[in-house]
Formats: sequence, structure tokens, C-alpha cells
Amino acid sequence: MNEWNRNNLAGFLDDQESGLLYFYTPLCGTCQVASRMLVVLEELVKVNMGKMNLNFYPDIAANFGIESVPCLLIVQKGKVKETIYAFHSVPYLLEKTKQYLT
Repeated sequence: MNEWNRNNLAGFLDDQESGLLYFYTPLCGTCQVASRMLVVLEELVKVNMGKMNLNFYPDIAANFGIESVPCLLIVQKGKVKETIYAFHSVPYLLEKTKQYLT
């Protein structure tokens, strides 16, 4: 999963792409577990996926209404379809991904 910056995010949304956008902070223990789950998910399904450290982008967090980390946005054609805070399990994330993106 690639680390994205403002330009990557803007291009992804402007091009009306579909995929997953993961927000985290490095010192968040739950985020570390969630990151590992997303690495496994990335091996199971081909999906455009980026991650952003919210410590550097508080304005983006505000724009998306992100309440806490970890946070996963499911984006379909440039629009946020679902926001996930509780990652539960890899099978749960796989099902959510397939629901919108396959």
C-alpha cells in the first residue's frame, strides 16, 4: 500500500477513481493492526489503495469528517460510499470491498 500525499489524493478523486483510502497515525496501536489487515486484503483483491498519515493532513480529516483512526474510506467513482472505523477482520474488509468495488 502506497503512502499518498495531497496530490495523489486529489488526482484519485478528480479522476473519479474507485478504491480504498486508509487514514492512520503512526503511534496508534490499532492502526498498526489495521495496516497489517489491509496488506493481507491487498494480496486477496486487486484494488487501488492509498494511505495517509493524518498527523500531516488535519484539514483532509476535517473535510472527510473523520472522527478517529484507523479510518478506511471506500470510494467509488470519486465519491465516498462508506466510512469504516471498526475493521473487525480481513474477511469483513474483503466483503465490504467486494460490495462496492468488484
